[in-house]
Amino acid sequence: MIRVGINGYGNLGRGVEQALSLAPDMELVAVFTRRDPSTVTTKGAPVFPYDSLADHANSLDVLINCGGSASDLEVQGPQTARLVNTVDSFDTHARIPEHFAALDSTARKAGTVAVISSGWDPGLFSLLRGLGEAVLPKGETTTFWGPGISQGHSDAIRRIDGVVDARQYTIPVEATVAAVKDGSAGELTPRTMHTRVCYVVAEDGADRERIEREIAQMPNYFADYNTTVTFISADELARDHAGMPHGGEVIRRGHTSEGISQMVEFGLNLDSNPEFTGSVLVATARACVRKARAGLTGAFTIFDLTVSELSSSSPEDLRSHLL
Repeated sequence: MIRVGINGYGNLGRGVEQALSLAPDMELVAVFTRRDPSTVTTKGAPVFPYDSLADHANSLDVLINCGGSASDLEVQGPQTARLVNTVDSFDTHARIPEHFAALDSTARKAGTVAVISSGWDPGLFSLLRGLGEAVLPKGETTTFWGPGISQGHSDAIRRIDGVVDARQYTIPVEATVAAVKDGSAGELTPRTMHTRVCYVVAEDGADRERIEREIAQMPNYFADYNTTVTFISADELARDHAGMPHGGEVIRRGHTSEGISQMVEFGLNLDSNPEFTGSVLVATARACVRKARAGLTGAFTIFDLTVSELSSSSPEDLRSHLL
């Protein structure tokens, strides 16, 4: 059995816990939190303070870091990779090379494996973009996200002073999606492809104009998009925005000869973004441990993992049933 720890027990941490319950070759042995452990109730795994990770590292084969990309993972990634093999879903696309370099250096020195950015985008969608371009080298790849709630963007809003809670919906521009599929799309920009809709619960007396301005001007998250912010009560948020749906699609249009057009599509329609992302992280954690057991060290991404490493099935079963 692969012994797994979860670092951070929010929506994503609980999604990982659920995914582990379905993995026949993995077991959850510990949850780590920056909160008071006595306030955290899991489905049975013991809970320890984050600061005690070093005391438990030898009992783990891999740690799945479930913090936010805005501020948690860039700090906790190197801290944890010094002690144990790690996996994360770092999703600030523009900063992935920087995050990779930091984890690669740390993991190589520590003799561990760190797999980064392993959700569904970055993650599965990244893999499909790579496959599309490999198979159709002459063409264009377009990715649409949503409609659905982005955990990373929602978390970024919650970090703003004066914000109690928030949900951010990413919504594709339907006319642009149709134009991409029929080949009539012109130049695409973040603003023409998606809109961002934010529902925010503010503290009593908070400066709502400042909060709205900080959201709209936030680099890497909202600055390049048409963004709307609506302030609502905590009761309204709980009533109308309790779910965590998401989805999206990757489209690769290309030509294999003059006048011959080909298109590859890969889509996701998710009832629960955290549970699906958790499922990807669990499969990635399996591959991470297999890399470590093979004697490898350093940082890796989804491009470096094989389906055989990700799967709980044996190579023989994969050849017999899926090939």
